[in-house]
Amino acid sequence: MSANAREEILAAAKLVAQAHGYAGLNFRDLAEQVGIKAASIYYYFPSKAELATNVAKRYWEDAAAYLETLLKNAASPLEALRRYPETFRWALENGNRMCLCSFMSAQFDDLPDVVKTEVQAFTDVNVAWLKKTLIAAKIATPKEAEKRARAIYSGIVGAQLMARSRADIKLYDNLMEGYRAAGLLPA
Repeated sequence: MSANAREEILAAAKLVAQAHGYAGLNFRDLAEQVGIKAASIYYYFPSKAELATNVAKRYWEDAAAYLETLLKNAASPLEALRRYPETFRWALENGNRMCLCSFMSAQFDDLPDVVKTEVQAFTDVNVAWLKKTLIAAKIATPKEAEKRARAIYSGIVGAQLMARSRADIKLYDNLMEGYRAAGLLPA
């Protein structure tokens, strides 16, 4: 087994969960993709719940780090907000996948509690970033920002779901244009 087996398992599990959600995580299939024995996965992740928890936690941590980098490197908070939808578009570009935590949210009743916590953290990270960035861009007051952030997040997640169900990334782009025209997203 390679020294990076744990990371390879997490990477493969992320792609599977983006395409098939929690229900699609199967140790035998993952082992085949990574090129190890299924029993070897249990060395790193004793259960499916443990694997999904680690995948979802890594996913929201990576998202949080990316969003902070986006804000730091953008010309302005407004520019960062304009680029925010790209973060969800990438999953669609990668084999018509979805945001891992959005997919798992759709299966919420079937998730172990530890996985639910990490899935909810992804939403919380995104809404907090949007709120902070809306305030910094002077698009919303602190009082209005939470409501607007939730609307933006849910709108983008919904657009991703619609686009995926039709395997049509142009639909996602058209919905983003519509959100900009309607004032939900900054133009």
